[in-house]
Amino acid sequence: MTITINEDLRSYIDPLTEDEYAALERSLLKEGCRDALVLWGELLVDGHNRYSICQKHGIPFNTVQNDSFQSIDDVYLWMIDNHLGRRSVSDFQRGVLALRKKEILSMRVAPVKAPPAEKSGVDAATKTEAAPPLTREAVARAARVSSATLGHIEKIKKAAVPELVSAVREGVISINAAAAVASLPSEKQAAAVAGGKKELREAARQVREAKTPPRPKPAPPPEDATPEQLEIHRLTTLVAELTEERDQLKKKVQHLTIALSEARGGQ
Repeated sequence: MTITINEDLRSYIDPLTEDEYAALERSLLKEGCRDALVLWGELLVDGHNRYSICQKHGIPFNTVQNDSFQSIDDVYLWMIDNHLGRRSVSDFQRGVLALRKKEILSMRVAPVKAPPAEKSGVDAATKTEAAPPLTREAVARAARVSSATLGHIEKIKKAAVPELVSAVREGVISINAAAAVASLPSEKQAAAVAGGKKELREAARQVREAKTPPRPKPAPPPEDATPEQLEIHRLTTLVAELTEERDQLKKKVQHLTIALSEARGGQ
């Protein structure tokens, strides 16, 4: 049997971590290769890790043909849908895969029949027009994330340095915080990643706070203000100060909640 490996297909999905690969290897050595490898002709579509482990240890395996593919894009779409359905895939990975699906579908064209011309015996012509692109909401549903989270993932894909992408993939930093850090210059992103979790959280906090516009100060009372107007001004200023203090406390609670969530996720 001839099996062909396409490097683009093999690297299309995020590779297993060392621990995940070792666990798969132990499972195959103990239980054998129970799931068939998926082929398109001689091209290996699904099961690259299982195939390499089976080859290494001489473990028998089965294959199954998928004859539904018409093009390599069909293969990519099948791989994406296959991985989107797996529970072990993180929110970030699902978002990236769903965005890739959107890119592929947006490049496709669909034949659409034009409406028949009135009072003519000519058959309806067939024309080709671009398929309607997936909406953000549809892509987010496919990834099982919110539209806001999908927006953060898009920002990370476009602006994050490789070190920051790796950090969010490994769960070192949350998607929300990584999107904030991704707005920094490349060298500052890399420095934050090198500093570890604490430095990344601090960088994200500083970015968020820098984006918060300062509250306008109450206008001073008129020079001929009455005692009642002066008291109203004093109370208005006090309310503004207390509101600002409340908002700052809310931000601290939010940052602590995010930090606690990230710490639990890394355990």
